[in-house]
Amino acid sequence: MNTDGFTITNIIVGVTCLISFFMMQNPAGKSALIMHPVTIKQRQQWYRFISSGLIHADGMHLLINMFVLWSFGNAIETIYYPAFLGEGSAVMYLLLYFGGIVVASIPSYLRHQDNPNYAALGASGGVSAVVFAVIIFAPWQNLYLYGIIAIPQIVAGVAYLAYSWHKDKRATDNIGHMAHFTGAVWGFVFTGLMNPELFSRFVRLTLQGPSWL
Repeated sequence: MNTDGFTITNIIVGVTCLISFFMMQNPAGKSALIMHPVTIKQRQQWYRFISSGLIHADGMHLLINMFVLWSFGNAIETIYYPAFLGEGSAVMYLLLYFGGIVVASIPSYLRHQDNPNYAALGASGGVSAVVFAVIIFAPWQNLYLYGIIAIPQIVAGVAYLAYSWHKDKRATDNIGHMAHFTGAVWGFVFTGLMNPELFSRFVRLTLQGPSWL
């Protein structure tokens, strides 16, 4: 879907920004949408696996997630998925993104379903899924850290996975690092399984190295 800028990605970004801004001023509404494993278990409010991805802790949390989604999501939706997957690519893109949000929340749910003090929010799982979907198509394409520092996507991706795994094991902050890790794996595997030739293509491109070598 791409009609005069009204891509699915841009719609998701707009809707998420509106809901997030509104809920930042509405604690009761945020509480009803947030990922709270105990409540899900007790009341079967499974919708929270999705709704928690529509709210964010603050403006910076929202800005980072939506900027990355806007940057990578439009590339997946308008370039890579249509070219490699053909018809139905829009539906697959929605499954990629929202599936990433859901899958990324599963480890937290299993780990904290009896912990009433745990809650999580944000679209990081879906955003990670979209980023790693791009990586399977173009491993050596540069992404720009802080908009300036060029880093090959495959290098940044491996570092991101290692960092997320390490930080989750240490558990020294309130960030859902395992959600980031799980969402990233979902994006890569889900995209590859839709067209298994992408896995061999990814290996071939990765072994070839960047074009400037």
